[in-house]
Amino acid sequence: MNKTTCAACDCELGPGAISVKLAGKTVEVCCQECAEALKEAETAKNAATGKD
Repeated sequence: MNKTTCAACDCELGPGAISVKLAGKTVEVCCQECAEALKEAETAKNAATGKD
């Protein structure tokens, strides 16, 4: 059986995993806090590189 982990914190994903779309790809995270952290990181990266 494959275990999947959170894209933000590497915790094992449970039945309440949240899908987040980043840079055209969908990743899964364990909670809303990790989802927000990834979105903030993408926003900061895009601001630094001049992308929208």
